[in-house]
Amino acid sequence: MAKRVLVVDDEKLIVKGIRFSLEQDGMEVDCAYDGEEALEAAKKKEYDVVLLDVMLPKLSGFEVCQQIREFSAMPIIMLTAKGDDMDKILGLEYGADDYITKPFNILEVKARIKAIMRRSGKTTPAHEDPKTVTFGDMKIDCENRRVYINNKEVNLTAKEFDLLELLVFNPNKVYSRENLLNIVWGYDYPGDVRTVDVHIRRLREKIESNPSEPKYIHTKWGVGYFFQNQE
Repeated sequence: MAKRVLVVDDEKLIVKGIRFSLEQDGMEVDCAYDGEEALEAAKKKEYDVVLLDVMLPKLSGFEVCQQIREFSAMPIIMLTAKGDDMDKILGLEYGADDYITKPFNILEVKARIKAIMRRSGKTTPAHEDPKTVTFGDMKIDCENRRVYINNKEVNLTAKEFDLLELLVFNPNKVYSRENLLNIVWGYDYPGDVRTVDVHIRRLREKIESNPSEPKYIHTKWGVGYFFQNQE
Protein backbone atom coordinates (compact mmCIF):
# COMPACT_ATOMS: atom_id res chain seq x y z
CA MET A 1 0.00 0.00 0.00
CA ALA A 2 1.38 3.40 -1.02
CA LYS A 3 2.61 5.66 1.74
CA ARG A 4 0.52 8.82 2.12
CA VAL A 5 2.10 12.23 2.54
CA LEU A 6 0.45 15.62 3.09
CA VAL A 7 2.59 18.54 1.85
CA VAL A 8 1.62 21.95 3.24
CA ASP A 9 3.20 25.19 1.96
CA ASP A 10 1.78 28.39 0.49
CA GLU A 11 4.56 28.46 -2.13
CA LYS A 12 3.01 26.42 -4.92
CA LEU A 13 6.28 25.82 -6.78
CA ILE A 14 7.80 24.23 -3.66
CA VAL A 15 4.73 22.01 -3.23
CA LYS A 16 4.79 21.04 -6.90
CA GLY A 17 8.47 20.06 -6.72
CA ILE A 18 8.09 17.99 -3.54
CA ARG A 19 4.95 16.31 -4.86
CA PHE A 20 6.61 15.32 -8.14
CA SER A 21 9.67 13.93 -6.38
CA LEU A 22 7.67 11.90 -3.82
CA GLU A 23 5.31 10.53 -6.47
CA GLN A 24 8.37 9.34 -8.39
CA ASP A 25 9.08 7.18 -5.33
CA GLY A 26 5.58 5.71 -5.42
CA MET A 27 4.05 7.80 -2.62
CA GLU A 28 0.52 9.14 -2.60
CA VAL A 29 0.72 12.92 -2.11
CA ASP A 30 -1.99 15.38 -1.09
CA CYS A 31 -1.33 19.13 -1.01
CA ALA A 32 -2.60 22.07 1.02
CA TYR A 33 -1.71 25.74 0.69
CA ASP A 34 -2.95 27.23 3.96
CA GLY A 35 -3.41 26.15 7.58
CA GLU A 36 -7.16 25.59 7.47
CA GLU A 37 -6.91 23.45 4.35
CA ALA A 38 -4.15 21.39 5.98
CA LEU A 39 -6.18 20.79 9.12
CA GLU A 40 -9.23 19.67 7.13
CA ALA A 41 -7.11 17.24 5.11
CA ALA A 42 -5.56 15.76 8.27
CA LYS A 43 -9.02 15.24 9.78
CA LYS A 44 -10.24 13.36 6.71
CA LYS A 45 -7.25 11.07 6.23
CA GLU A 46 -4.49 9.50 8.33
CA TYR A 47 -1.15 10.32 6.71
CA ASP A 48 2.15 8.50 7.12
CA VAL A 49 3.89 11.90 7.23
CA VAL A 50 2.80 15.55 7.19
CA LEU A 51 5.35 18.00 5.77
CA LEU A 52 4.26 21.31 7.31
CA ASP A 53 5.61 24.81 6.67
CA VAL A 54 5.71 27.17 9.67
CA MET A 55 4.63 30.31 7.78
CA LEU A 56 1.12 29.72 6.42
CA PRO A 57 -1.98 31.85 5.76
CA LYS A 58 -5.08 31.50 7.98
CA LEU A 59 -3.45 29.20 10.57
CA SER A 60 0.28 29.00 11.24
CA GLY A 61 2.13 25.72 11.00
CA PHE A 62 2.43 25.73 14.80
CA GLU A 63 -1.36 26.05 15.20
CA VAL A 64 -1.97 23.28 12.66
CA CYS A 65 0.54 21.00 14.41
CA GLN A 66 -0.99 21.67 17.82
CA GLN A 67 -4.53 20.98 16.58
CA ILE A 68 -3.54 17.80 14.73
CA ARG A 69 -1.97 16.55 17.97
CA GLU A 70 -5.40 16.78 19.63
CA PHE A 71 -6.69 13.91 17.48
CA SER A 72 -3.72 12.14 15.87
CA ALA A 73 -0.12 11.05 16.39
CA MET A 74 0.67 11.05 12.65
CA PRO A 75 4.32 12.08 12.16
CA ILE A 76 4.84 15.78 11.42
CA ILE A 77 7.99 17.35 9.93
CA MET A 78 8.10 21.15 10.18
CA LEU A 79 9.72 23.32 7.50
CA THR A 80 11.47 26.19 9.30
CA ALA A 81 13.35 29.33 8.25
CA LYS A 82 17.11 29.03 7.91
CA GLY A 83 18.92 29.51 11.20
CA ASP A 84 15.78 30.21 13.22
CA ASP A 85 16.34 28.05 16.29
CA MET A 86 13.20 29.37 17.96
CA ASP A 87 11.03 28.00 15.14
CA LYS A 88 12.65 24.58 15.58
CA ILE A 89 12.15 24.51 19.33
CA LEU A 90 8.57 25.82 19.05
CA GLY A 91 7.78 23.18 16.44
CA LEU A 92 8.93 20.43 18.81
CA GLU A 93 7.01 22.03 21.68
CA TYR A 94 3.82 21.90 19.64
CA GLY A 95 4.32 18.21 18.90
CA ALA A 96 6.36 17.99 15.69
CA ASP A 97 8.58 14.93 15.28
CA ASP A 98 11.30 16.56 13.20
CA TYR A 99 12.17 19.71 11.29
CA ILE A 100 13.93 20.62 8.04
CA THR A 101 15.51 24.01 7.43
CA LYS A 102 14.71 26.02 4.29
CA PRO A 103 16.14 26.19 1.70
CA PHE A 104 16.42 22.42 1.56
CA ASN A 105 17.65 19.73 -0.78
CA ILE A 106 14.82 17.48 -1.99
CA LEU A 107 17.04 14.44 -1.36
CA GLU A 108 17.27 15.43 2.30
CA VAL A 109 13.49 15.80 2.48
CA LYS A 110 12.99 12.34 0.98
CA ALA A 111 15.58 10.80 3.32
CA ARG A 112 13.91 12.33 6.41
CA ILE A 113 10.44 11.23 5.28
CA LYS A 114 11.60 7.66 4.69
CA ALA A 115 13.47 7.57 8.03
CA ILE A 116 10.42 8.73 9.97
CA MET A 117 8.21 6.22 8.13
CA ARG A 118 10.57 3.39 9.07
CA ARG A 119 10.54 4.42 12.72
CA SER A 120 6.83 5.06 13.06
CA GLY A 121 5.94 1.90 11.18
CA LYS A 122 8.11 -0.50 13.15
CA THR A 123 6.66 -3.11 15.44
CA THR A 124 8.28 -4.99 18.29
CA PRO A 125 8.89 -8.69 17.47
CA ALA A 126 7.13 -11.01 19.88
CA HIS A 127 10.25 -13.08 20.53
CA GLU A 128 12.21 -10.04 21.69
CA ASP A 129 9.82 -8.20 23.98
CA PRO A 130 6.32 -8.76 25.27
CA LYS A 131 3.64 -7.15 23.14
CA THR A 132 2.02 -5.46 26.11
CA VAL A 133 3.67 -4.33 29.34
CA THR A 134 2.10 -2.71 32.38
CA PHE A 135 3.66 -0.45 35.00
CA GLY A 136 1.30 0.88 37.65
CA ASP A 137 -1.40 2.87 35.86
CA MET A 138 0.45 2.74 32.51
CA LYS A 139 -0.04 0.08 29.84
CA ILE A 140 2.13 -0.01 26.70
CA ASP A 141 0.95 -1.89 23.62
CA CYS A 142 4.24 -2.31 21.74
CA GLU A 143 2.82 -4.01 18.66
CA ASN A 144 0.30 -1.25 17.93
CA ARG A 145 2.47 1.50 19.47
CA ARG A 146 -0.24 2.74 21.83
CA VAL A 147 -0.04 3.86 25.46
CA TYR A 148 -2.80 3.94 28.06
CA ILE A 149 -2.93 5.69 31.43
CA ASN A 150 -5.70 4.43 33.71
CA ASN A 151 -7.12 2.60 30.66
CA LYS A 152 -7.40 5.87 28.71
CA GLU A 153 -5.26 6.18 25.60
CA VAL A 154 -2.74 9.01 25.49
CA ASN A 155 -1.70 10.42 22.13
CA LEU A 156 2.07 10.00 21.73
CA THR A 157 4.01 11.10 18.67
CA ALA A 158 6.28 8.57 16.94
CA LYS A 159 9.38 9.99 18.62
CA GLU A 160 7.72 10.15 22.05
CA PHE A 161 6.81 6.48 21.75
CA ASP A 162 10.32 5.56 20.59
CA LEU A 163 11.81 7.34 23.60
CA LEU A 164 9.41 5.70 26.05
CA GLU A 165 9.90 2.23 24.56
CA LEU A 166 13.70 2.52 24.72
CA LEU A 167 13.68 3.66 28.36
CA VAL A 168 11.02 1.15 29.49
CA PHE A 169 12.87 -1.86 28.10
CA ASN A 170 16.13 -0.72 29.68
CA PRO A 171 14.96 0.14 33.22
CA ASN A 172 17.33 2.06 35.50
CA LYS A 173 19.83 2.47 32.66
CA VAL A 174 20.79 6.15 32.41
CA TYR A 175 20.96 7.47 28.85
CA SER A 176 22.72 10.74 28.12
CA ARG A 177 20.86 13.24 25.98
CA GLU A 178 23.45 12.66 23.23
CA ASN A 179 22.83 8.89 23.34
CA LEU A 180 19.08 9.36 23.14
CA LEU A 181 19.48 11.76 20.22
CA ASN A 182 21.67 9.27 18.34
CA ILE A 183 19.50 6.21 19.06
CA VAL A 184 16.04 7.69 18.55
CA TRP A 185 16.76 10.35 15.91
CA GLY A 186 19.80 8.79 14.25
CA TYR A 187 23.49 9.71 14.06
CA ASP A 188 22.94 11.91 11.00
CA TYR A 189 20.26 14.02 12.69
CA PRO A 190 21.37 17.67 12.53
CA GLY A 191 19.47 18.83 15.63
CA ASP A 192 20.86 19.24 19.13
CA VAL A 193 20.15 17.81 22.59
CA ARG A 194 17.42 20.38 23.29
CA THR A 195 15.28 18.20 21.02
CA VAL A 196 15.54 15.41 23.61
CA ASP A 197 14.68 17.72 26.52
CA VAL A 198 11.56 18.99 24.76
CA HIS A 199 10.35 15.47 23.97
CA ILE A 200 11.03 14.20 27.51
CA ARG A 201 9.07 17.13 28.92
CA ARG A 202 6.14 16.50 26.57
CA LEU A 203 6.24 12.78 27.38
CA ARG A 204 6.13 13.48 31.13
CA GLU A 205 3.18 15.81 30.65
CA LYS A 206 1.29 12.96 29.00
CA ILE A 207 2.14 9.96 31.19
CA GLU A 208 2.96 11.39 34.62
CA SER A 209 0.24 12.39 37.08
CA ASN A 210 2.66 15.04 38.39
CA PRO A 211 5.30 15.86 35.74
CA SER A 212 7.39 17.90 38.21
CA GLU A 213 7.69 14.81 40.45
CA PRO A 214 7.86 12.01 37.89
CA LYS A 215 7.08 8.43 38.78
CA TYR A 216 8.41 6.85 35.60
CA ILE A 217 10.93 9.00 33.71
CA HIS A 218 13.59 10.39 36.01
CA THR A 219 16.48 12.80 35.52
CA LYS A 220 19.97 11.99 36.72
CA TRP A 221 21.33 15.51 36.97
CA GLY A 222 24.34 16.17 34.78
CA VAL A 223 24.04 12.73 33.15
CA GLY A 224 20.71 12.07 31.47
CA TYR A 225 17.38 10.26 31.82
CA PHE A 226 16.22 6.82 32.97
CA PHE A 227 13.03 4.84 33.54
CA GLN A 228 12.07 3.61 36.98
CA ASN A 229 8.72 2.18 38.02
CA GLN A 230 8.01 3.46 41.53
CA GLU A 231 4.99 1.77 43.09
